[in-house]
This record gives sequence, structure tokens and C-alpha cells, in this order.
Amino acid sequence: MAGSRCGAYWLFKLIYIAFLLCFIAVFIFWLIFRPKEVEFHVTDATLTQFYFNTTNNTLYYNLSANITLRNPNKRVGINYNSIEAIAIYQKKLFSNVGLTPFYQGHKNTSILRPVFEGQKDMSLRARDLSKMDEEKSAGVFGIDIKLSVQISINYGKFKTFKFEPTMIYCPLKVPLSDNGTVAEGFKTTQCDHVNFFSYPDDTD
Repeated sequence: MAGSRCGAYWLFKLIYIAFLLCFIAVFIFWLIFRPKEVEFHVTDATLTQFYFNTTNNTLYYNLSANITLRNPNKRVGINYNSIEAIAIYQKKLFSNVGLTPFYQGHKNTSILRPVFEGQKDMSLRARDLSKMDEEKSAGVFGIDIKLSVQISINYGKFKTFKFEPTMIYCPLKVPLSDNGTVAEGFKTTQCDHVNFFSYPDDTD
């Protein structure tokens, strides 16, 4: 009985030491290759239609954007496993599009080009309509684009688990262009996001 207890004790101790050494190795590896944040900017946005019909409570829209993603890391590549672009006006979602997954190498800049076009049944209150009229008169609309991004990262040949989806937030002021040309006056906008690399996902 005593020998059995002793054997179980040493087995538990060996497992504990192995786990501890593994944790320390992963932590040191992470410190060496710790990735820097990816930088997101909307460099251009074109709005050729943005009209709300109060008769049928329908928003008609045509919005396109260029979003640059800069990976500043020297050793880290990023797999964008899923990307969804979401367009929001006055805190109401009016369109969303799925974008093609891709791999981004180290020290690399990639461009996303989401296009939102169509119509959406929406309920806008009187104050929402009043604000929309003001923006229409000014010729510039406050539209938010959000990106829901799920990634994994590559350290050489080693690939990590998938991280929890991260939400990228891009608050835009987009001039309305009636002739279909690129709207003048749009200013490059930096997007905000939480840390890409904080929330691991246990799913495959």
C-alpha cells in the first residue's frame, strides 16, 4: 500500500514538473516572439447612395471602402481565418459582407475592399431622421464599419490555435458622391481594436 502511494506521489510530481517546464518554455517562446498589434486604417471610402425612404422605412445605400492592415512583426505571420465587415448607421446595422480569408506575411501590408450595396428595412426615430437631414445638408454621413476577425498566427512552421474573434471599430465621416466618382474630402481614419492575441479559442 505504501509503495503504491509512493509511486503515485512520484508520478504526480513528474507530471507536475513536466507541465511546469512546458509552461515556462511556452512563456519564454512567447516573450521572444511576442507579436505587435496589427494596424488598421480606412484609407478611402466612397458613398454613392445613401437615402432613407420614410414611406416604406427603407435605407438605400452604396458604400465601398479600402481598409489597410499592416503587420509590423518581423517573425510573425497572420492567418485571417474569417473576416466579416459590418456597416452601421446611428448604431443600427444596415449591411454585412463576408470577406475572403487570407494569410499575411511578416512586415506586410494587405488591403480589404468591402462593398455594401442594397437596401435595408430600418426603424429610425424622429431625432435619427433629423440628424440624417443635417448630415445630408452637410454632404457628409457618420457611418461606422466594424470588422469581426478571427486569426491564428505563424511562428515559422509553428501555427497557434485560433483566437477568439476580435472586433475592429472604424468610425468614418464619409462624403456623399452623386456622380459615382471617389468622394473628395475623405480623411484616412485609424481603427481601434482590442488586443488580437489575448483570447484563445479552444475550438478547432
